[in-house]
Amino acid sequence: MIRFYKHRYIYFAISLCLILLGVGAAFINGIQLDIQFKGGTILKYTYSSDINAEQAEKIVEQAVGRTVNCQLQSNMAQDHKILMVSLASNEALSSREQEAVTSALTRAYPDASLALSESLTVEPFIGKHFFTNGMIAIALSFLLILVYVGWRFKNIGGLSAGSMAIIALFHDVFIVTAVFIIFKIPLNDSFIAAILTIIGFSINDTIVIYDRIRENERLLGRKTPAEELVDISINQSMSRSINTNIAVFMSIAVIYVFAQVYDIGSIRAFALPMMFGTISGCYSTICIAGPLWTMWQHHKKTKIRVKSAEA
Repeated sequence: MIRFYKHRYIYFAISLCLILLGVGAAFINGIQLDIQFKGGTILKYTYSSDINAEQAEKIVEQAVGRTVNCQLQSNMAQDHKILMVSLASNEALSSREQEAVTSALTRAYPDASLALSESLTVEPFIGKHFFTNGMIAIALSFLLILVYVGWRFKNIGGLSAGSMAIIALFHDVFIVTAVFIIFKIPLNDSFIAAILTIIGFSINDTIVIYDRIRENERLLGRKTPAEELVDISINQSMSRSINTNIAVFMSIAVIYVFAQVYDIGSIRAFALPMMFGTISGCYSTICIAGPLWTMWQHHKKTKIRVKSAEA
């Protein structure tokens, strides 16, 4: 049997190193906000011959000096291809800058028959409002999880169980955010979707382990040490958690490969953080939530003994 509580500080140190890596990447790369959160301009070009999206991003960045995201789309109804250029900025793109972008792309792809079909401006306050609503959705999910776990597992210290689960979820949120920063993926609606999805997967695994703890406490008796109770429960449910997360990881990996082959940036920006988030969710469930709950139980017993001694 693996002694998870005994080796808890090793697991905590690994998590701390990963979080510090993300913090370091934030200082080096900065945190980039996509047009949905920051505002900016979207330019849509029709074209005929092949265009490389990553190469187009570099060309536009050199032309206007702004953060750029290029996506290739197909309009089946009108039978033409579309290059969508998103430039995140607090200020809209001026007409002169639009001409500079068009000229740079035309020079780079002279045979592509590039033509500007649409120009859209996203105001900064709209992006800020969208970002704020996304953060509120994440905060509400944490609150509802805390309430549910606190009520569902009140027999094993519901509030402490919910609090430790929330800490493990914060760990997963930091890991997913770090992936966006390290791989220089601008934070957009895919970020909110990935965070909420990982929270759902991770808390599901944690609830399974809490359920085993509650059941084993009934079978083994309340006098069983908390660390032994947790170690037994985690070992019993570990294979289930690992197998489930492997299946999820493989499914997302297939999606990522598909997005990479067909150069679908929006799907790629969701799938890559999800792959890391799935691993993080499994790790935090097994190595973080259970040991933290055990430490809290020991802390409560110590306080009770101190009060009894003082009395």
